[in-house]
Amino acid sequence: MRTALLRHLEASYPLEGCGVILASSGSARVLPLRNVSPRPTVAYAFEPHEWLEVCLQAESNGERITAVFHSHVDAPPTFSLEDAAWAAPTGHPLLPGVSYLIASVQRGCVTCVCEYEWSGGEFRTRQV
Repeated sequence: MRTALLRHLEASYPLEGCGVILASSGSARVLPLRNVSPRPTVAYAFEPHEWLEVCLQAESNGERITAVFHSHVDAPPTFSLEDAAWAAPTGHPLLPGVSYLIASVQRGCVTCVCEYEWSGGEFRTRQV
């Protein structure tokens, strides 16, 4: 699973790659999504209809979204102000219990991945 995630993010370079991890009892899978941001070298956005379809299919298959992932192009995997604005625009996470994985992709190769989880009113990191 980790290999599929890393390959997608590296293949997306020099644009930010993105997607989700879906899990059900005993299994998990990586689902790459299209980045439709108007600024894809520095931001990501899911296509709204594609995102709705992912959510509906996950519910129908008994899966849940456990993580949202994206890459930062030639930049560190820090949870940016823009990332926070998308993940918790009102000061509360839009997807409670979902973590965010951010990979630093330097010259087409993932060099570092950090996981961010909501804790104590903010997103906190841990190296993965």
